[in-house]
Formats: sequence, C-alpha cells, structure tokens
Amino acid sequence: MAELRTCRVSFRDPGGLVHSVEVTAASLFEAAALAIKAFRTAEWMDGGPGGAAVLEISVLHPIARHRIPLGKVMAWLEPNGRTPKEQASKQRLREMLDNR
Repeated sequence: MAELRTCRVSFRDPGGLVHSVEVTAASLFEAAALAIKAFRTAEWMDGGPGGAAVLEISVLHPIARHRIPLGKVMAWLEPNGRTPKEQASKQRLREMLDNR
C-alpha cells in the first residue's frame, strides 16, 4: 500500500491570486482530486480551478514539487483502474467530486 503523504496543492486563478490547501493522499492524482474538492467547497472561493488550471503539488516530506494540468487529473479519473484497488480509489474520488 502506498504511504500517505501530506501535500500542499496550489493553483493561480484568472485574477492572479494563488490558492493553496493541504491534503493527505497516497498519490499525486489523489492529492489533486482531494484539493479540487476542497477548492470547490471552500466558502471563501467561487468554485474551484478552471479547466485550464495547472495544479502545483508540493509533497511536504520528503520535499518534492509537481505540476499537473487539471485536464490531466480529470482524464486520469475517467477510465477504470487496472487493479481492484485502483478501481475503488478512482470510483471514490469520482463520487467525491460529483458531490460538490
């Protein structure tokens, strides 16, 4: 099983403001999906990142930084996973994002 890591996920909105949230996830794409949900449900924001947004994911320990276009996250969520574990994870994340 993949180790859970604390990640800071950020994006820049069309107005130039940078928004960040910390999540705990087992993969970069899970961190991205959890952050999208957090951004979409935050009371202090109108919606979340737009389709052209690029999410910057910083793993806090060990330190690493990654950039993933939002479209790539959504495309990753579309097909079923290759293993039962990946299928369950993707289904859980899709349901989470559908229940804004």
